[in-house]
Amino acid sequence: MGAFQEVLAKGCLDRFGKSCLERRGKKIKAARPGQSFKGFRLESLGWSVGMKAVLVIVFVGCVSLHGLGDELVPDAFIDVRTIAPDIQLEMRYVTDDNFVGAPVDGYLDPICYLARPAAAALAKVQEAVTRDGYGLVMFDCYRPQRAVNHFVRWSEGKDAATKQQYFPDLDQSQLFELGYIAKRSGHSRGATVDVGLLKLSSNHSSDDLGRERPAKRPAKCQHRFERSKAAGHVDFGSDYDCFDAMIHTASQEVSQHAITNRRYLVEVMARFGFENYDKEWWHFTYRPEPFPETYFDFPIINE
Repeated sequence: MGAFQEVLAKGCLDRFGKSCLERRGKKIKAARPGQSFKGFRLESLGWSVGMKAVLVIVFVGCVSLHGLGDELVPDAFIDVRTIAPDIQLEMRYVTDDNFVGAPVDGYLDPICYLARPAAAALAKVQEAVTRDGYGLVMFDCYRPQRAVNHFVRWSEGKDAATKQQYFPDLDQSQLFELGYIAKRSGHSRGATVDVGLLKLSSNHSSDDLGRERPAKRPAKCQHRFERSKAAGHVDFGSDYDCFDAMIHTASQEVSQHAITNRRYLVEVMARFGFENYDKEWWHFTYRPEPFPETYFDFPIINE
């Protein structure tokens, strides 16, 4: 090869919705095969006249897709279950069992991808809760920007069939203004998770945390309760992804038992660097974020 070729990185958006490089008003140069840049190894898989370069590009914390057309998972991300195989998955956006009522764009396989530091911290959380007789169950991890765009399009509709199950007291257009969904989601930065707990042992000394106590349950946000209970889910007082004030972490609308469970989850996640979003008991972000201004868009697919 002769002189470096100039390309713009794609598949990576900053918080303003522009490519990381575009916002900085710069182009970067493709590296020769094997050249390292800021701790990452850059590779070229081929270049010829009339052909597009297939590159891995890293620029000040902005990781592009492996290929400008291939949309592969960046090396900076990892499937969590490769380092913590006992973590369970209920990735509902792969199916129609979610508030949209259809599989969500970008979710092709039930996989929990995270930036490597966040994944390593989550593995430590799994070890900690296992000692207490529980296990993590993941509802969502990395979320492609195209999935967020799907949520935006859905919110512009009316009379969603999922209203009574997921947002009985709200109009779907309110979910953004009330902070339940964001047009730029922290999930797309690769360090945010939606998580619950499963009870693994009925003989553990802290089993009381996961035991359902007789009580009159609220009428809303209970669509999946019986299924979740049968599957061993710890009771947090509401279904996952039901949008209502009762899902706020500190809500007093749920039982004391559910409040105790929420406090336990917040405490054990915080022990390993995960900060709770106070409007959703299940939502946590690892700090410091590896890519705080980067919104990725590679699809969730088993490579």
